[in-house]
Amino acid sequence: MGPPPVRFWPALDLKATVFDPVLEELMREGPVTRVQLPHGEGWAWLVTRYEDVRAVVSDPRFSRAPVPGMAVTRLAPHFKPRPGSLAFAEAPDHNRLRRAVAPAFSLRGVEMLRERAREMLDELVDGMLRDGPPADLIGRVLGPFPTTVICELMGVPDADRERMSGWVEEILFPANGAAATGRAKDEMYAWFEREIKARTADPGDGEDILSLLGAAVAAGDISAEEAVGLVGPVQIGGEAVTNNCGNMLYLLMTRPGLRERLREEPEIRPRALDELLRYIPHRSSVGLARVALEDVELRGMRIAKGDAVYVSYLAANRDPDVFPDPEHIDFDRSPNPHVSFGHGPHFCTGALLARMEIELLVDMFLDRLPEDTRLAVPAEEVPWRRSALIRGPEALPVTW
Repeated sequence: MGPPPVRFWPALDLKATVFDPVLEELMREGPVTRVQLPHGEGWAWLVTRYEDVRAVVSDPRFSRAPVPGMAVTRLAPHFKPRPGSLAFAEAPDHNRLRRAVAPAFSLRGVEMLRERAREMLDELVDGMLRDGPPADLIGRVLGPFPTTVICELMGVPDADRERMSGWVEEILFPANGAAATGRAKDEMYAWFEREIKARTADPGDGEDILSLLGAAVAAGDISAEEAVGLVGPVQIGGEAVTNNCGNMLYLLMTRPGLRERLREEPEIRPRALDELLRYIPHRSSVGLARVALEDVELRGMRIAKGDAVYVSYLAANRDPDVFPDPEHIDFDRSPNPHVSFGHGPHFCTGALLARMEIELLVDMFLDRLPEDTRLAVPAEEVPWRRSALIRGPEALPVTW
């Protein structure tokens, strides 16, 4: 059997929580297909079945380490990873880098932050309720909250938080073109370089991320260049919560039965969050590629050494062999082994933090906002992010 044809996968601006129709077709065509994305060169293998996705991301024969030196076909127009980026590091470097920031993202680190995060969220909600309806839930709460929390965890001084927020916005939503994105990245990384340098000279015993990195550089565990490369994606990652939670609240407002159930049965909320995390379309297309370090046979396909391979966690979360009736949101689904935070060595560093923030935001929506909080415009008029790597509403206009 010859290799499957190469399918072009355009960057689609999809609305609401619609599942990507191209990905749907690719899933039907077979467990391993070939795709070409809008940027970069050539084609890549795409793996969509749950079992295969987990196998590939845990298999050291597939590595992200060579990707920065290659022009792999990709969704993002601007691709300039830094040395030290956790995303492209493999063992043993990956473990060494991750260890430097692990205390901040541990269960203890995240729980220490929960109370402060709740206070910051209450402040945002109080302001919105005081000003009265209508209000944009993204602009008033979902946008500023994760950025404020990650800045707190990072140790970004209050005076610099607004600038940081602007850089992150420019990088994640590159609607202003590659030059603006590149400039925002350069400015953000230059800021981190200065901060880490200052904290390396005087590490102190702070538990914020910049202090931990300064101490790790001072101790010789990681280089200054690695510290800077490591910290950027961590800062940017906080923004995913805005979009993921925006998708969830949109669903709860457009499917009132789901919302009612979460109000009436608060004890099912942790399980319901897992189901919402499984169901929502977190991103556009696919994330970061891996490269085969040797020839590998997968589902009857020969993946040659040097070939690029993508996995789709979105597709894995809809695999009917693992999630019966995957198009249905089922708050009683159990077990629910979704891979929304990834799997294997590159499992999301900030998963516990993101989960904590989403719990607080969903509780806020269900318990703190007036019961009749609803969309202020027809559902089809909610604006969705365009040219975005991470999918979500640009605004969520609500009234009560």
